[in-house]
Amino acid sequence: MTVAAVITVSDRSAAGERADAGGPVAVAALRSAGFACADAAIVPDGAASVEAAIRAAIDGGARLVVTTGGTGVGPRDETPEGTRRVIAREVPGIAEELRRRGAASTPTAVLSRGVAGVTGGAGALVVNLPGSPGAVAEGMPVVLSVAAHAIAQLDGADHPRGGAS
Repeated sequence: MTVAAVITVSDRSAAGERADAGGPVAVAALRSAGFACADAAIVPDGAASVEAAIRAAIDGGARLVVTTGGTGVGPRDETPEGTRRVIAREVPGIAEELRRRGAASTPTAVLSRGVAGVTGGAGALVVNLPGSPGAVAEGMPVVLSVAAHAIAQLDGADHPRGGAS
């Protein structure tokens, strides 16, 4: 069973001031899709904490890492910056599709700066989602629609006929 990890990025949730609402939505979706996934890790905002949490998840065997929160334009929203420290190559189509689908229901979704990409080495797919439970619920089908193929590609699998190259 493929291991996945969810990281909630929130100063308030990390301090115990607010319950994590988005992380459990992502965890439930991953488990329903057949991934082995522990409960969401909660870290404070900031590039360094995001980077450390993603590295820890990958060191723990995660091939798919989904972050929730910290993708906006606020001063402490540094999830994309922390993610870029870990990924070797961006996969912009995932982030673009997340914003496109989000904007269809919430115009402010275009303010998300979330990124997606793959790491080097054994390879993992890392995707940033906004922190709201609705955005996570809306974004997880996008993540799940490409995750298995991306992981297979990282493992050296050939492209199916008609697939992306």
